[in-house]
Amino acid sequence: MAELTTKNNRSWMFWLALFLLFCYLVYILKSVLLPFVAGIIIGYLLDPWVRKFNKMGMNRTLATTVVMILVLIIVIPALLLLIGVINDQIGRFLAALPQYISALIKKIEPVINDLQDKFPGFDADRIKAYLKGNMANNLKFLGKITQSIISGSFAVMNVISLLLITPVVAFYMLRDWDGFVKKIDSLLPRASKNSIRQQAKEIDRTLAGFIRGQLSVCLILGTFYSVGLYLVGLELGVLVGFIAGLISFIPYVGSISGFVISLGIAFAQYDSLIPILQVIAVFGLGQFLEGNFLTPKLVGDSIGLHPVWIMFALLAGGVLLGFLGLMIAVPTAGILGVLIRHAIDNYKHSSLYLAK
Repeated sequence: MAELTTKNNRSWMFWLALFLLFCYLVYILKSVLLPFVAGIIIGYLLDPWVRKFNKMGMNRTLATTVVMILVLIIVIPALLLLIGVINDQIGRFLAALPQYISALIKKIEPVINDLQDKFPGFDADRIKAYLKGNMANNLKFLGKITQSIISGSFAVMNVISLLLITPVVAFYMLRDWDGFVKKIDSLLPRASKNSIRQQAKEIDRTLAGFIRGQLSVCLILGTFYSVGLYLVGLELGVLVGFIAGLISFIPYVGSISGFVISLGIAFAQYDSLIPILQVIAVFGLGQFLEGNFLTPKLVGDSIGLHPVWIMFALLAGGVLLGFLGLMIAVPTAGILGVLIRHAIDNYKHSSLYLAK
């Protein structure tokens, strides 16, 4: 018994040391890992499509080539169109910003005056001056930064590396995915191979359900919000709608933040009530579609990732690894969630838990 305990302790120490070494290497190499991690994630997302073409009789290389070409044909024009529309909207918004600030101040002026009547110490003129000066300047500054990022970021080396290296990594990951899986499977410890395989299947099911399914939901919602707000005529509607859709993987956060920002812009932009009601209708219909059709059909209810756990993972990943951390936060949260559930299950069947 003592010998078995010693072996288990050595095994745990080995795996812990290997895990810590892996984390250390990721941390020191974070500046160069981004295109490779992006390529691996893209390979994982597109693997089901390659498998479908593979079953139709294509070899793995040809199936991978067809899928990559189809993705590039769809993604590149859509991305260029999106960047052009957003850049144009930001330019028009900045030009009309002083007018929007003045209109917003006029609309909330009765509220400010009412507060001054009820609270004599309330400085209404100071609030108005802040709204006219600081608010306009800050919004202009943020808008110009966003516009410069959208129009000029493709000159940055990180973005160039993403554009050049990521498709190559994704292609080789897709082509050799089955080989990688078999190679890793052959290296698993024989004593715990079945247990590791079971956990790997659960991890794959969790990631497939959340990442593939939720990504589809986010893209559909982002497209719906962007088109809806664009048709309403809302300035920055495409940008706000697309961002609201992309962060919809955190329940309510994307829709609520997008709704509040859109409502604020609409309140400053329009004098009539109808366009504001149209903005409300866009988000109301989007929430109805997400809750009743998109999420139940594409994601399901078996992913087991709590919204608070996802938010913590995103914040921790962003602090530790920057944009790379944001990219791997959700997959890591899914993997850790499965491993923690498995560890708790083992604990409940152990003598430590069952002892009286």
